[in-house]
Amino acid sequence: MAQAELNVALRERVGKGGARSARRSGLVPGVVYGPGIEPCTVTVAPKALDAAIGGEAGWNTLLTLRGEGPFDGVAAIVKDVQVDSIRRNATHVDFQAIDMNKAASFMVPVNPVGKAAGEKAGGNLQVIRKELEVICLPSAVPASIDINVEALEVGDVVHIDSVVVPEGTELPHDVNFTVITVVGHKADDLDEDVEADAEAEAEEAE
Repeated sequence: MAQAELNVALRERVGKGGARSARRSGLVPGVVYGPGIEPCTVTVAPKALDAAIGGEAGWNTLLTLRGEGPFDGVAAIVKDVQVDSIRRNATHVDFQAIDMNKAASFMVPVNPVGKAAGEKAGGNLQVIRKELEVICLPSAVPASIDINVEALEVGDVVHIDSVVVPEGTELPHDVNFTVITVVGHKADDLDEDVEADAEAEAEEAE
């Protein structure tokens, strides 16, 4: 699991007014909560936040929070980030403290490996679930769930039951849902192809 340190500051003024004041100061308001720590409000510099979770691991980066407050030295992950719909900048962040000795739930991106045989035949690879929930120790969170798709033909499906994950990692699920599939041309696309072939044959006949 990727790791990084992140400096945060205790935000004494709580509520919407305190959050707005932090944003006016160019900071991102947030909260730290989880086992072993009383919930507390904080602020963080947006560039520092982006740098901390901007790597391959993203939100699964294990953060060591630093600063003057009860959160100093706490291991945490980003649980949620609220983003402005227009400016696309972070407006609030939730940090969840975690126990390094207990398994927890994490969302990990799905990574198709290779090019499917069905794609080479004209089909389209569709990743139905871009992320999968895994349960493991914080130190064992994989950067991605790699799925080899090279043998997939048009119509083939990869279900969650057949996904292999590293030892010590579980994929909790009640339904054997689809993760990846390869689909053929849409009906409209096939009709266009047939029309194009017919026109080409007519031109050759002329």
